[in-house]
Amino acid sequence: MAQIAVVPATADRFGDIARVINPTGREQACWCMHWRAPAKEDVTTRGARLRELTEREPAPGMLAYLGDFGRAGAGTGKSGAGESGVEVAGWLGFSRRSDARSLQRSRVLPTGEPETWPTTWVFMCVTVRAGFRRQGVAQALLDAGVDYAAGHGATALDAFPVEPEPGRRVPVSAAFVGTVGMFERAGFDRLATTDATSGRLTRWHMRRELTPGRERTPG
Repeated sequence: MAQIAVVPATADRFGDIARVINPTGREQACWCMHWRAPAKEDVTTRGARLRELTEREPAPGMLAYLGDFGRAGAGTGKSGAGESGVEVAGWLGFSRRSDARSLQRSRVLPTGEPETWPTTWVFMCVTVRAGFRRQGVAQALLDAGVDYAAGHGATALDAFPVEPEPGRRVPVSAAFVGTVGMFERAGFDRLATTDATSGRLTRWHMRRELTPGRERTPG
């Protein structure tokens, strides 16, 4: 039976990060770096800058793997694990607000108080590869991300997901910000709507308060 494992996105797994967020090797891909970017950036260097972040602590995100981890030799691998029957399935990007320079200048999303930036983390992007969706991968990423942030001193987590229209799914092109329901299941509360949109859907400001150093994933 397929299982999900989530681990920090470290430098030795950069190939797996690329498989999820830049599978076609686009030179100007986002690389989940938009909010981390300086005011004037060379977009062609985003991949290299994300690689640098994976060499630091804390990691810039989490990776999810799907497979049969009970099999002999199976594991989460490094830069692909097809031979063991385990595949990289998804990515969650996050950072401290103090490292999200573009977000600090936003005119459509709340910027928060500067004194809280070092201990408030923002969840930027949730991406699940085609073929691995609707199997709980995104939820596993969020739950593990909450625990990881709490273990690295976060006191609050912010996210800006969208709410699907009744009876309709969020288009894949807009789903990278996540959905309100997904974050509610991870213990986040709605604070207010924002002036930002994704796929013409309004983005909500959602937050989860944390006790530093403690894992508090809802059971």
